[in-house]
Amino acid sequence: MLTREAPISVTIVEGPLGAPPSRPDDPGCGAWVVFEGVVREDEGGRAVEALDYTAYQPMAEDQLMLIARDAVRDHGLLYLMVEHSRGVVPVGGCSFRLSIGSGHRKEALAAMDEFIDRMKRDVPIWKRPVWRSERRPGRE
Repeated sequence: MLTREAPISVTIVEGPLGAPPSRPDDPGCGAWVVFEGVVREDEGGRAVEALDYTAYQPMAEDQLMLIARDAVRDHGLLYLMVEHSRGVVPVGGCSFRLSIGSGHRKEALAAMDEFIDRMKRDVPIWKRPVWRSERRPGRE
């Protein structure tokens, strides 16, 4: 088996995420797993218009990179790309994406589950629901 350093990408963007990255053209990559977190219309039985994400960006980026490096090391991943939104993301918009490439699916799926759990626990990114009934500036 060839040993190489896995490419890692951490990005925090304003608003909803765009199209997912293309799958790498790598003959050693037998699994390409992508998870997208999408804003749903209901939060605890109340109608949601959007989620508003805030972050302490320097620390959030550092923590995401730390978790990514741990996942690559612990699961032998070939690629890891994480993207997270900041600001307002409407219902149906993608606010989080984790893309993982590995030799086999079990490693990719285990890494994905672990990454998301650690991110929710350790990364300073917070969400606030924008309730459908709230008045926002410029709305009647």
